[in-house]
Amino acid sequence: MPIIGIDYEKCDNCGICVYACPHPDYYFTKIEEEDKIIYNSHGKKCSQCGQCIAQCHKEAILYEGMGEYFTFKGIEEPKTIASYETIFNTLVACRSIRRYQKEKVPQKLLDKVINAMGYAPTSANLRPENFLIISDPEMIKSLSDAVFEEHRRDISLWNQFGEQMLSLDKIFHSPIYYDAPHVIIVSSPLNMIIGAFNIGNIITYGRLTAQTLGLGTCWNGWTNLAIHNNPKIKKIVKIRGNLVCAFTIGYPDVIYYRVPPRSKKQVRVI
Repeated sequence: MPIIGIDYEKCDNCGICVYACPHPDYYFTKIEEEDKIIYNSHGKKCSQCGQCIAQCHKEAILYEGMGEYFTFKGIEEPKTIASYETIFNTLVACRSIRRYQKEKVPQKLLDKVINAMGYAPTSANLRPENFLIISDPEMIKSLSDAVFEEHRRDISLWNQFGEQMLSLDKIFHSPIYYDAPHVIIVSSPLNMIIGAFNIGNIITYGRLTAQTLGLGTCWNGWTNLAIHNNPKIKKIVKIRGNLVCAFTIGYPDVIYYRVPPRSKKQVRVI
C-alpha cells in the first residue's frame, strides 16, 4: 500500500488531504469531534496519484514504494515559472523534424526526455505504459522495413502512403524513420481509447522536452498503423502492448525561421 498513514507530529489537521484525494472523504477522513484526520485504505489499493503528498504543506503523509518527491521555486504558483509568451512560443516552435544529423544523442539527454514523459497525466493515474529507446541502426532498419512492407501489403494504406514511401526509400536507409539516430516507442496494455490518449500525452511531453535540449522529433503514425494491422511486427523489437506508438528523435538537420501559417479555428461559445 503506497500511502501508509499520517505523521501526527507534523499534521495540523487542516484537512487538505481529505479533498486532495480523488476519492474525497474515503481514504482520508476528518473526525470532527476529535479534530483529527485518519487514514484507512479500506482494503483497496491507492492509485498512487500523489495528490495528498503534493498538497500537504506539512509533509505529513507517510508513503512507501512510490519514489521520491521533489520541489522547486515557483511550484506553488506555476504562472511565475514561465510567461504565457514563453510557453506559447515553445509550443508553436515544436515542429515535426524529418531531417536528422548522424550524430547520436548522449544517453543522459535521452534519459531526461524519458524522465519527463513519466510525469505525463494518464487516465485514472494508471501509468501502465512502457518505454523503449532504439539506438541500434540495424534494428531501426529492420523495423522500418517491416512497417514499409506492411503498408505495401495493405492496399488502402499503400494507396494513401505508397508514393511518399517510395520517394523516401530513394533517400534514406531507413525511410520510415528518416534515418533518425533514435526511435522511442511507447506501448500500452490498454486496448481502449484512453490508452491512446495516455500515449498522446506522454509523447507530447517527450517532444516538448526534447526541444528544450536542442533535439528534434517527429510522431510516427506509420508504425502505429502497421502494428495495428500486423501485431507480429512487435516481435522485432520485443515489445508488448495492445497500443504501440513511436517517434523519432535526434539532432535536427533543418532550421525553421518562422511558424507556418495556421487558419483560425471557429469556436462556439455556449
